[in-house]
Amino acid sequence: MKDTRPLLLRSGTDFPPVRRRRTRILQVNLGYLCNLSCVHCHVNAGPTRTEQMSREVVDQVIAVLDQGQVRVLDLTGGAPEMNPHFRDLVRAARARGVTVIDRCNLTIVLEPGYEDLPAFLAEQGVQIVASLPCYLEDNVNQQRGKGVYQGSIEAIRRLNAAGYGDDDALPLDLVYNPVGAHLPPPQAALEADYKRELDERFGIRFNRLLTITNMPISRFGAVLLAQGAFNDYMQLLRDNHNTANLDAVMCRDTLSVDYRGYLYDCDFNQMLDLPQGGGPRHPHLGELLAADKDGEAVFVADHCFGCTAGAGSSCGGALE
Repeated sequence: MKDTRPLLLRSGTDFPPVRRRRTRILQVNLGYLCNLSCVHCHVNAGPTRTEQMSREVVDQVIAVLDQGQVRVLDLTGGAPEMNPHFRDLVRAARARGVTVIDRCNLTIVLEPGYEDLPAFLAEQGVQIVASLPCYLEDNVNQQRGKGVYQGSIEAIRRLNAAGYGDDDALPLDLVYNPVGAHLPPPQAALEADYKRELDERFGIRFNRLLTITNMPISRFGAVLLAQGAFNDYMQLLRDNHNTANLDAVMCRDTLSVDYRGYLYDCDFNQMLDLPQGGGPRHPHLGELLAADKDGEAVFVADHCFGCTAGAGSSCGGALE
């Protein structure tokens, strides 16, 4: 697979400098194992990946939560639910009053051994952010694989039956990614389309739609290179850079943790192996037990234009 990393790390990036604020969100990647292999996946996750967070590192995450500063634990992967310590970590975080987000690919709840996930997540009051990159079947299957659309619809039905999608107590948010080298359309208008189409066709419900720009890294970056579209896509991001989004980029108050416990300024930097703060070494989770990263510089490079282009993009959707 072709790698965009050398192209993104050209010397002298013109992306503006960014500094961290107090860490409020800890986004933890529990491993790259996944039951799907999506075209737009910036993690390059899949069924053959073996990297998984150990119990030792999970216990370090819990120790950081014990300090009381982190208010949101954002669990991602791969499919985070496939980590054998997922449920223990969820229970520990909720027992400490920490909000937990599960970045779910939906189809995992249909896999053998995971059928009780909706009930478990609802019991723990976990917020679900689920990938459904379009409300049209062909577009979803093109990005995520044959049959994934129908599986996702069935999964949402099961989540609705568990109480998700009807009120703010059990929020179910869906994630839209563009098909191809385009910026997402306006989030509010697309959310209205999603709600109308999914209700009329299937009678399923969700709370919010989050639009996220495809990042030119890992699997999607390789597709851009293979199609000869990398330079055009980077120019699109740069031409649509919006300085008003700089104050709200997620790296201001979110720290990313990989399955080994190393820290990064964001999930995308993690996939590019860009250490938090841009220093010569990889800071580790254990450092947060001594001091926060408040005020430190963020490691920026050309891919950061993906977060500020147009309406902006983050793991919480558009920034505007």
